[in-house]
Amino acid sequence: MTMHWHDLLFLHWPVRPEVIRPLIPKGLELETFDGSAWIGIVPFRMTGVRPRYFPAGLAFPEINVRTYVWTPGRSGVWFFSLDASNRLVVKAARLSYGLPYYNARITVRSDFENVHYQSSRVDKPGAGAEFQASYKPAGPVYRSAPETLDRWLTDRYCLYSLGRTGRLGYAEIHHAPWPLQRAVVELRVNTMTNPLEITLPDTPPLAHFARYLEVVAWRIVPVDAD
Repeated sequence: MTMHWHDLLFLHWPVRPEVIRPLIPKGLELETFDGSAWIGIVPFRMTGVRPRYFPAGLAFPEINVRTYVWTPGRSGVWFFSLDASNRLVVKAARLSYGLPYYNARITVRSDFENVHYQSSRVDKPGAGAEFQASYKPAGPVYRSAPETLDRWLTDRYCLYSLGRTGRLGYAEIHHAPWPLQRAVVELRVNTMTNPLEITLPDTPPLAHFARYLEVVAWRIVPVDAD
């Protein structure tokens, strides 16, 4: 699959590992940084979403809730949920990648540098997951340095999935290094982790912004096939 990502916001909160570990499936290890696990909430827009070499693609907004995991030799992303406003995409992603996609009403509008993002899940499973925020970049574009938290949180080139059969698999993700900026965020509503029964810290999240990125995602491969 090829796709373009626009106006992406990384919001991250540190969480005690014992809170998240029971939610991670067997075969995966929860990854931590300086003793903390992290929950990420990532709203953005996609365009040009299509199988590679197809002439036309879809466009829609998405917001995901994630943490970070590993298997020997491979760090990656574990998605707790991915909300999208396109029912065809939700159904196709569930079937092809086995990812926990949900239908949602999402509106995104921009004025100058500000992005105004609002999402409300409409599927009964996980009902009550809502997000409302306005955000914009602050400061120059930079590349995260090796061994830093910025790099650890954002440079992830693999996603994991249990698939429809419950067999653990992974898909490689290819893209250029993130063109990060610091972000200024007005977070008005955030109940995205309520279905997980995870309460996020009251402290402001670590926030990063990326204006645009071109991405290729490969098919799911069983972990035990390596």
